[in-house]
Amino acid sequence: MQETIASQAIKSAYPDLPPQPRTLLTVRQFSDKHHAFTQGAIRNLIFLAEDRKTSKGIIKGNGLNIALIRIGRKLLIDEVKFFQWIDEQQGGK
Repeated sequence: MQETIASQAIKSAYPDLPPQPRTLLTVRQFSDKHHAFTQGAIRNLIFLAEDRKTSKGIIKGNGLNIALIRIGRKLLIDEVKFFQWIDEQQGGK
């Protein structure tokens, strides 16, 4: 894809800008776009994302919170970071 003069000027003026905007999706939008993940499965991953206290001690979270963005009560999923997290899970321990 060819860059316009304006986009080249912006890139030279702001070299630290990401190449394209992040894709932020709600749980429903993410589930509709990626059929392998149901809304219930995504909500379960979100619930397990952070460390939580129980009567038996602290249970470590799954680390998905790197891909979650909370604005008030609204929760958005950063699509790229979600799949990076998936790739990290495949690394094993």
